[in-house]
Amino acid sequence: MIEKVLIEKGARAHPMTERILAKLQDRFVPEVSEPPVGDPDKGTLRLLSFPGEFLKPCPGTKSYICCGYQILNVGTNCPLDCSYCILQAYFNQPSLRVFVNLEQKLEEIAILLDQDPKRIFRMGTGEFTDSLALDPYTEWSRFLPDFIRKRRNAVLEFKTKTERIEGLLASQVRDRIVVSWSLNSPVMAAREEHGAPSIRKRLEAARTCQKEGFVVGFHFDPIIHHPEWEHHYLRTLEMMDRMIDPARVIWVSLGCFRFMPLLKAVIRKRHHGTRILEGEFISGLDGKMRYFKPIRIELYRFIKQELDKWSGDLGLYLCMESDEVWKKALGWSPGDSEGLSRYLDRRAVQFFPDLGK
Repeated sequence: MIEKVLIEKGARAHPMTERILAKLQDRFVPEVSEPPVGDPDKGTLRLLSFPGEFLKPCPGTKSYICCGYQILNVGTNCPLDCSYCILQAYFNQPSLRVFVNLEQKLEEIAILLDQDPKRIFRMGTGEFTDSLALDPYTEWSRFLPDFIRKRRNAVLEFKTKTERIEGLLASQVRDRIVVSWSLNSPVMAAREEHGAPSIRKRLEAARTCQKEGFVVGFHFDPIIHHPEWEHHYLRTLEMMDRMIDPARVIWVSLGCFRFMPLLKAVIRKRHHGTRILEGEFISGLDGKMRYFKPIRIELYRFIKQELDKWSGDLGLYLCMESDEVWKKALGWSPGDSEGLSRYLDRRAVQFFPDLGK
């Protein structure tokens, strides 16, 4: 629920600011004091003109296989309040932040894409914020598909935990657009993903998008080791089997819960009832805390085996794992980050045959 709208210096003249104010005029305040340190301030929407790069590679590490994703940076922070969210470590910049100069910066992104027409750019807006949670105000789903429609070497993924698909459904663009959902077990969604719709409601939204001609994807990330996890994740997989057409699923990613050591104290302070920190963790090659390797392999292997019963052609891949874990959990490996990038590019061409032509 947006309680306040703030406009930072340099943001007032942009069309997106005007659109947001037209919908939230009664919540605009000329100035407000900064919230206390450690307060995410999820009720305040800050509109600002972002001076940095809007398109940049996903911050992976050479120690693990990365997918070659490109982040389209539309804003930071999220109105949902998942206990494990890495964005909690960014409290030095509180509030929901929307970059209202995005539309103007699309010209620069177009030049970048056009300079390398044979390269496939898999882009997404869901790295630093939820792709659709603020869409009723920002209307990202109105102008970003139109931009992608003119760029034949780009795919845009809207990644969300919400049901806010109305803007996408109103768009006439389907080509080279992927709508994907972050999934978990129903019990973890209810306990740890505060403010997010249930898994069933997310899958209902995905089913609607499929019926309306969209290609969809799914991301089991973070997979959380918890009591009777096999039973609970199986409930999600059974719902997918009943509700989703696997032939219209471009990819499914798997990634186990991992976190920067800094985040541990934040989670304990803000989420007193959480149990996600009770697992057996070690420090990974990227400095993040991870489950012991045998635990990760067991989690991945189980979900893969169950997904294979549904379909053997889901574009399944692991997020930020080693070649060894790939082979032991999935039975194959792309070898390195370039191999995984080529694999996902081929998946994209399979669903969008004109991509890169």
